[in-house]
Order: sequence, then structure tokens, then C-alpha cells
Amino acid sequence: MRLTFFLFVLSIFSISAQSQNDLSYYLSQDTTYDQSIPTPQSVIGHQVGEWHITHDKLVYYMQALAKSSNRISIENRGTTFEGRPLLLLTITSPENHKNLESIRATHIAATEENTINTSNMPIVVYQGFSIHGNEASGSNAAMLAAYHLAAAQNEDVKTLLENTVILFDPALNPDGLQRFAYWANTNKSKNLNPDPNDREYDEVWPGGRTNHYWFDMNRDWLPVQLPESQARIASFHKWLPNILTDHHEMGTNASFFFQPGIPSRTHPLTPKLNQELTKNIGNFHAKAFDKIGSLYYTEESFDDFYYGKGSTFPDINGGIGILFEQASSRGHIQESDNGILTFPFTIRNQLTAALSTLEAAQHMREEILQYQHDFYKNARTEATKENDKAIVFGDEKDAAKTYHLAEILKRQHIAFHELKENFTSNGKRFKKGHAFIIPKNQKNTRMINAMFEKRTTFQDSLFYDVSAWTFPLAFGLDYDDNISTSKAGDKVEDLQLKTGIVTAKSNYAYLMEWHEYYTPKALNAILTSGLRAKVAMKQFSINGTSYDYGTILIPVQNQDKSATELYNFLQNISEESHVQIDAVTTGLTQGIDLGSNQFKALKQPKVAMIVGDGISPYDAGEMWHIFDQRYDIRLTKLDNSALNWANLDRYNTIILPSGRVDASATKKLKEWVQKGGTLIGFRSALNWLKNSEFISLDFKKMERKANDISFEQRSDYRGAQYIGGAIFEAQIDRSHPINFGYKNDKIALFRNNTLFMKADEQSYNNPIQYTKNPLLSGYISKPNLDSLALTVPFKVKHLGRGNVVVFTDNTNFRAFWYGTNKLLMNAIFFRDEM
Repeated sequence: MRLTFFLFVLSIFSISAQSQNDLSYYLSQDTTYDQSIPTPQSVIGHQVGEWHITHDKLVYYMQALAKSSNRISIENRGTTFEGRPLLLLTITSPENHKNLESIRATHIAATEENTINTSNMPIVVYQGFSIHGNEASGSNAAMLAAYHLAAAQNEDVKTLLENTVILFDPALNPDGLQRFAYWANTNKSKNLNPDPNDREYDEVWPGGRTNHYWFDMNRDWLPVQLPESQARIASFHKWLPNILTDHHEMGTNASFFFQPGIPSRTHPLTPKLNQELTKNIGNFHAKAFDKIGSLYYTEESFDDFYYGKGSTFPDINGGIGILFEQASSRGHIQESDNGILTFPFTIRNQLTAALSTLEAAQHMREEILQYQHDFYKNARTEATKENDKAIVFGDEKDAAKTYHLAEILKRQHIAFHELKENFTSNGKRFKKGHAFIIPKNQKNTRMINAMFEKRTTFQDSLFYDVSAWTFPLAFGLDYDDNISTSKAGDKVEDLQLKTGIVTAKSNYAYLMEWHEYYTPKALNAILTSGLRAKVAMKQFSINGTSYDYGTILIPVQNQDKSATELYNFLQNISEESHVQIDAVTTGLTQGIDLGSNQFKALKQPKVAMIVGDGISPYDAGEMWHIFDQRYDIRLTKLDNSALNWANLDRYNTIILPSGRVDASATKKLKEWVQKGGTLIGFRSALNWLKNSEFISLDFKKMERKANDISFEQRSDYRGAQYIGGAIFEAQIDRSHPINFGYKNDKIALFRNNTLFMKADEQSYNNPIQYTKNPLLSGYISKPNLDSLALTVPFKVKHLGRGNVVVFTDNTNFRAFWYGTNKLLMNAIFFRDEM
């Protein structure tokens, strides 16, 4: 009887949930809408919320709106990795559209001039939806918001559009949104099922949160490494919006969150007035949610610390970033602590927040415009105090890493200059063409401070994301933040990668030092073509040039190409990889001669990576991206569940990202290593490798006792023991193959775990070791810092005829940690030399 009643209630609720899809559920009945403007249903073929919108249908609808409304213009700013368009709608009054460039120029001028009247200027609001593809209520709400702004005929909307320019980004993550919509829609039942155990609410790995290469794109606003980010950052700097909204979802049992977040977790470079204005805008959200009866909260979670998030990035650029987090149905309907949560309900909340933001923007327009004007005015005053000061960064051996950091500066509208001439500062040599200078006295001086600062003291010990991101450390570059602008040459207007060359044609041999970032790409192309190449295990000199550990030797004789063919081939390789390859005419050197057995023959890498359930998609995606996009190295993705059936003999290297292998495949993988394979494990995979007896590892045991910590404080106490992401210094032995290509004896490593691996008794087995005082930037608790000191992040051990290589840290973090990418490449190319 009880079961029958429950099924009856569910059937009634299912009918009710379906009726929520009508436009009247979302939009006010007091508003008249222009019948010539297409509704979402008339274009996409279903009511909003009935199905999850696919990106292609979302594009069709936005194009239809732009075609039918003189309030909307649309542009395609590029494509995702999967070729989907990156659309931006500009929504404002027809009169403003006629003068849009003039409005934009005046808006930008207000950030560059000390005296300007902002009272009659429109406010600029950037609204971005669903940067996490499986947080889809945002992009679904975007259709309704755009329709309302295009079609509503009431005076409030017309006045709003006269006073506001809305930059409308309906899908910040097209690839992820499409992936998730496919999953939710293909698993939807006619009879909606709120049971959280249903397959609809359990996405297949890697889920729809990420983009094509499994990146969390809401961490890329500052590094700008992905095409989606590059498009939106270009739009951001073109307009410098006053408000930017970032629509997300969170756990099903939550309600709705809007900023400000926890006050003590705001970055010190963010003005206090920013948070006060955010709170005042929040009053408009509260009023709107009270009106529709939706629960919400604020200032209890999340933060405004890391400037690489969408809701925080505007805060260092004179704007106000606002995070929205809606409890997620993760499908169409799901049980929650707050009752049955429907997809239409989540969409309505997102729509409510989007419209309340615009209401706040209109009412607070002059105040917020004045805030942005004053932000840049005050920044100029700060910059003037450092008029003759500058930052220099570079690597005399690696022009490509230097270029890629400069590329970020250019995208972030930070000016930089060539060196007037070579110079040395604090023992580091900066070479013209391999280094750049950033004058501190410029418009985006606060952004410069945010990117280059090293911070080790904090008001709070908890962080929603990383606590450090110092860019020259991330890129492994030399830098000095206190030099004179007198050392600056011409301003860089046309940034170009160094042109690769082969110095001459040789009938004997060619040499390529291993320092440049793209040398792995060049070496892979050489080995893949069937050419023989060797690596130098020691330093040597020839023709007055010194060559470091890891120099690559390509003999001319006994190759499958003639001397001329080889020369032409290497010319192409050098140009494509931006490296210099030196021709030599003799094997006689100072040091090891070119025929020495200290030159070890290299074999072409044949690499696979384990992916799927049990593996971190972030870590796996970062590596996939580096192989595929940076180095053009073919990488096979082996699904964890299929290892037992895969022919592992096709590979000489297998990568195990953070995670674990299915137990049934353990024996097979171990046999593969014993036959000569190299297995490379990262982060949490080390625990699995140790427990499965692939490698003997000794970790420090962390024992902590809470004293004077109340029940209420316990979460904060535990959170403070977590390393959210900080930067640490390690000493390196440059003669070890894992460190080939590094010119300094220290390296900066990113770490966000508490795996503290004890050093080996034999010093030569510790080629990378944390220093006694390793903290360079970021937060770490005192007990953790003490535990980390003098531990090692890398080990290699033999297993049969093969090797097991392990890293406690992520060497490929978020695609912008260029400085440690080569550690993984060294483990692959020089696997037999370790």
C-alpha cells in the first residue's frame, strides 16, 4: 500500500515537473513579448527544461534571435578544439547598437583618463554561462534570458537596454555542454525518475565538466592556454566589463549561492570596495529570490583569492566578478534534502540571478562606473611610484618558454620590451632575444603584481583553489623584479617565436642541445622518421661551443637518408620546433668524443596512458594535451577497463596518471614492466604502485593531534592541513637524465598533495630533492612544511628488465606549468639511461 502511494505521488509530481517547462513558469506574466521574436521552443523543438540543450541547438537559437532582433548582434570569436563556435552576443538598445564602437571607446577611455564624466555612460555587463559543461542549468537559462531581453516590450527592459551593454556568452564550454547533454538526454526516461541511483545521474568518465582535453576551464582566465579562454579574454579586454557573472552548479542537496564569498579569503590586491559593491549587488539577488521563494545563502563558502577563476579575474581588472552556484539536478529530476529538485527549477533560479544582476547594474550604474574609473586612476598613482622600475624574465638557453610567458602578457594587455643589451642581475644572465622587460608603470600594473608576486603569509589558511601561481616560477625562468627601465629596448609589438635553424650542412654529424622547450618535438620527429640519434651523458665542447648534459647527436653516416636529404629534413625539423641544430665536421672534442660510449642510442617512444574510471581526468587531460598539441607525439589512451585485453607489447612506455589500475590488470602490467617496459606513475598512483609491489616507497607518516579545536572548528582545522596548491624549491643533480635540459641547479615545483617521500640513502638516487626551506610561494601549514623539507618528489627503480618511475607532484599543471614539462619528456626519451 505504501509503495502504491509513493508511485502515485511520483506520477503526479512527474506531470507537474513537465508542466514547469512552459514559458509562463520562467517569465513574468506581466510582461508583453514581441511575437516576431522566436521563442526557444519554436527553434529548438522543445520547451526549455524538457531536454538538456545541445550546443548546436543553442547556436541555432542564438543565431535566430540575432537575425530577428535589432537589440542583438552576434559574433563568432573562434572555435573549440572540437570545432564548435565560440559565440558572443551583444545585447543593448537599437540606438546603442548604432554607436557601439563609440560607446566602447568612451568606456575604455574612462579607465585611462583621470578626469571623465561617467554619469551618462552605459554600464557593461558580461554574462557567462556553464563554463563547466555538466553544470548545464546556466546555458539552458541563457536561452530564456536572451529571449526576454530581445522580446520584452515593457519600459523597464527598454530602459535597461538604453543604459546597459550586455556581452552575452551563452556557453563558455561548448564541448563539455554537448558531451553532458548527450549523456543526460540519452538516459532520460519518459517517466522521470528522481532516484539518484539511476544511470542518468552517474556520468560516464570523464564527464561533461571539462573541455575536449579534460581541462577545468574555470581555472584558465589568468594563464589563457585554451582556445575558449583566449576568445573570452580578448572580449574582456576589448570592453573591460564592469560586472562579470559566472553561472555554475554545486551539489544536489545545496540551495543557491551568490557572492561575496568568505570575506577572509579575498586576495589582498582586491580593493575592499569591490566586496562592498558585490554585497550590495547581492541585495538585488536576495530580493529576487525572496519573490519566487527560492532558498539561497552567501558569505559562507567559496572565495575570491585565485585570479584565474571567472568570478575573481575581473576583481584585478577594475570589474566585479560574481559567482552563482545552483544546486544541480545533474539530469532532469532528482531527490534532494530540499525536496524533489527539477531541472526547470534550477534553470529558473539561474535566470532569476541573471536578471537580478542586470537590475542591480542599472540601479548602481553610476556607482559601479565610478568604481572602475577610480580603480585605474589609483592604479596609475601606484604605478607612478615605480616609474623607473621593471621586471626582467627569460632563459638564455630557452627562448620558447620565454615567448610563451610573453604570449600570456600580450593576451592580458601587459606591455613588455626587448632588452637593450645583454646583462647580468643577481647572478642570472639575461640575453637579448631570450628575455623581456616589463615596466611597472603601466595601466595593468595590478595585474602584473598578481602574476609575479611571491606570497607566503595569509589571512586565512583555507583556499578554494591554489594559493600560488607565480608565473616566472611556473615557467622555470630566471627573473628579477627590481631592475631599472633603462635596460629596456624597443616595445614588443609583433611577438614571434625564435626561428629555428641548422647552422650548416655536414657530412659528419649534427648536435642539438636539449634546453629549448620544443626539443622533445624535434627529437620525436627525428626518431619517428627512422633516423638514429644518441644522447650525451656528459658535458663536452667542440669548436669553442660548450654542450650540456642531454645534447642530442645525429650522425650523418649509416642513416636511411643521404647527407643532403638529412640536412633538408633537419632544416624542416628545426623550423617547426624552433630549435637550433649545429653542424660539426669532426668527432674530436674537449671531453667525450662523439664516438664515445657516453653517447647512448635512443629508441622511438611508443607511449600509452591509462585513462578511464579510477583515473583523474584533469591529470590525464593535461598530459594528453601536451603530447598532442605541444609535442606532436602520438599517445594511445588505454581505458582502465580494457587493460586485460590490450596488447601492451606495442608500447615501451605507459603513463599512469593520478589514480589506480583495475586489480584484474595488475599482474599483466607488472609482467609488461618486467619484460622491459617503463611505467611512469604520478601523485596518488604512487600509493597503488607501492601497495601492488611495483616499487618500494617510504612515505613520512603524518600524525596530528588537534588541541583546543572545537567541534565547530574541526573542518577548518582539517582544511588547513591540506596543500591546495603552492610552489616549492628543489635542488637538482643536472647530470641525471631526469634533469637533462635544465641549466640551473634549482627548480620550482608545483605541489597540491601531502605525499612526502623519504630520500634514498645513496645521494645519487635523489636527483631531485626539496631544499631545507623549500617554500617559494603559497600556503602550507608549519607541520607540512617541516615534513616536506629534504624529501624527494621523484624516484626510479628497476623491476625486472624494466623501470618504474614515480613523481609525487604534477609536472604538467593546467597547461601553463611549462617549467616542469620536460621532466616527463626526459622520463620517456631517456627511460633506458636512468
